[in-house]
Formats: sequence, structure tokens, C-alpha cells
Amino acid sequence: MRNGCNSRVPWSLALGASVMLVLGACAQGAQSGGGGGPVSIDADPDQPFVLDGVSRLTEIAKLTGPDAINDTEAAAVAGTDLGSMVNFGDKTFLLFGDTFGDRAPDSYGGQGGNWRSNVAAWTTDDDPSDGLTFDGWAPADDFGWASALVEGDHDVNDGTGEVTKIPTHGFTVEDTLYLSYMSVKFWGEPGAWDANFAGLAKSTDEGESWTALDAPRWPGDSNFVQVAAVTAEEDGVEHIYFWSIPAGRFGAVQLMRVPATVEAVEDAAAYTYFAGVDGDGDPVWSDDMAAATTVVDGTIGELSVMWSGYLDRWIMTYSDAGNAYIREGITPWGPWGEPIEMVSAAEYPGLYSPYLNPRYVSDDGRRIYFTLSLWGPYNVYWFSVDLERAD
Repeated sequence: MRNGCNSRVPWSLALGASVMLVLGACAQGAQSGGGGGPVSIDADPDQPFVLDGVSRLTEIAKLTGPDAINDTEAAAVAGTDLGSMVNFGDKTFLLFGDTFGDRAPDSYGGQGGNWRSNVAAWTTDDDPSDGLTFDGWAPADDFGWASALVEGDHDVNDGTGEVTKIPTHGFTVEDTLYLSYMSVKFWGEPGAWDANFAGLAKSTDEGESWTALDAPRWPGDSNFVQVAAVTAEEDGVEHIYFWSIPAGRFGAVQLMRVPATVEAVEDAAAYTYFAGVDGDGDPVWSDDMAAATTVVDGTIGELSVMWSGYLDRWIMTYSDAGNAYIREGITPWGPWGEPIEMVSAAEYPGLYSPYLNPRYVSDDGRRIYFTLSLWGPYNVYWFSVDLERAD
């Protein structure tokens, strides 16, 4: 296999002291387009949509929990979710959400003992066709148990503190790994939660240790709480682009970007927000977050974006009303096509978080692989689907 190269916590659960509680290149730039460098953006919006549909949906493997292809229980990971992916050299890090080391056989959803707000596995597996085999966990403690990257406060779920810190995506700049996360202050009704803020943490030792940054941060009631990050080049300048939604699963997508340097990423003033297009159809970027305009309407849940070399288009996956969908985009800011159902809730109840990585494609990019969380077993699975391109 190697070449060497929902919500997280039950919405009805009052959290408190009683709760014990990511086949492509090996280059750093693979997270951007699956090749040796970032995608070069073609800003011409007058191109046709080419994605006709999807086919051959396949559940390949269970990645975490009991009976998974990885012995995650040895790392005290009996139940977890999410699994967005970020590439660093030949490693891919999978970023998981609320994680539990002990779970009763009949447990449903996010519950159990030995609760950590987030953990990460890493892999050098370059064959996605039979699942992803983990090489290890970063960070991990002396017992080999997965440790939190940036631990949440685990306050009571009453909206006054911080229940947990949930990773939404990661990205790489130079030799630094970054984690985007949201500070959750209240888990509400299904699909609804409130955040204190969204922020960044960084690691300069390949994920062995992480530091939460004091800045930049985005307000918890903003449209920039959950993000999908991609490095791309526009007019010769590399930026990290962030497709962003609010807390919960009931918001539309807006877009921001920052120059792809460590200095800029850690400077709140360096971020600009897509504010529409000018008379020539060129994007307008504003330093005022309030000027941001919507690029995709809808009730978008945990989203993922990547460039598809097979389609020569951007693709976005997300959950909405219990199903997983895919859309194609002509440019990062659109236009974006109509949603196409990728995975049905009727077949996989409780699904959420379909996360892509451009490293994990095959058949010249026609087949894409993705993680998918299922709420009932509260664990992460590995799927594939084929893209059907118009002639």
C-alpha cells in the first residue's frame, strides 16, 4: 500500500463533569491541486459546466473505531468523527473531532469516556483504493494514545463557556502546519450550534505539538467559523482561499483569502473577503468582513473544496438535510453549479462531513475518494465515487 515517499457530542446531552467523557503527489503543494504546486486560477466565468453526475458510489473501509482497518482503539480512539485532510510532504494528516477512548457496545453518537476535543492521525499510504492505513498519531502520549492538538475547556453545555474545540480544516504554509478550528459554546438542536470564535493553531514540528494563536480570530456569529482551505495562484500570487460557513449547518458559503506566507496567515489585517465582481467581471476583495458576499446559497454543512484536474473545475462537497452533495465551480467565487446528490441519507442515515483531498484520486482523477462520518456508530469511513463528465 505504501511507496514511502451531525455534531460531535449528542445535542441533547448536558455536558459537564458527568461526561467522561485526509493517488497523488508527495509534494507539499499536493494539497492544492494534486500536482507539484498550487492551482493557477482561470478567472473567466464564461465556461460551461461539465459535471453531469456521479456513479459507482463505494463504501471501501471503516477507518476508525471497532472493526476498522486501523487499530484505533489501541490509541484510545473508540469513537470519533470528521477527518478533514491536510498534506505535508509525503504525509497526510486526518483531523478528527471530539474523540472518545471508551464506548459501550450500544453507544450511539458522540459519547463515552476519555474525551478529547480533537486528535490527528497521519499516513503515507498512497493507495486509496482499499482505505487509508495510519502510520501513527500526532501528537501522542507516552502510552501511544492520541492526544488533543488543542484541547477544549469542556465546560458545561449552557452557552456560557467553551464546550470543545472542533477542527474544521488544515493547510500548509512553508514549513508550518495550520489547523482551523471553532470554539463551540453550545450544542443545540440537530445541526445547530453556537461558537465563541474561530481561530488557528500551528505546528512547526510535523504535528507533534500545537500552539493556539491569539490572532487572527473570527467572531462566533460570523460567516467564517467553518472553512475549507486550498492554496491557489491568482495573477502570479499564491493565496490560501477559504470557503467559509457559519457555525452549524444552516448557512451559505462566503470566501476569503490571505497571501500564502506565515507572516500574512498570522496577521488578521492581511485577510480579504470576496465582495462581488466589478464591471469587467473581475473579483473584488475587501478588507471589511461585512462586505463579503455569498458564493453558494443553501444550508451547507461541513464543506470541502478541491481542484479537479479531471473536470478542470473546482468541486465542493458538503452535507445538506442529511444527504451529501457535490457541486462544480468555474472559479473559486463561482458561478457554482446545481447540487448533485453524492450519498443518500436513506442509504447512510446520519451521514455528514464528506471531505476530499486531491492526493486521493485515481483513473486520471475521475474517481475521487473521501472520508464520511456516520453519527450512529460515531466513526469515520472511506468512500469513493466516479465523476461523470459531459462530452
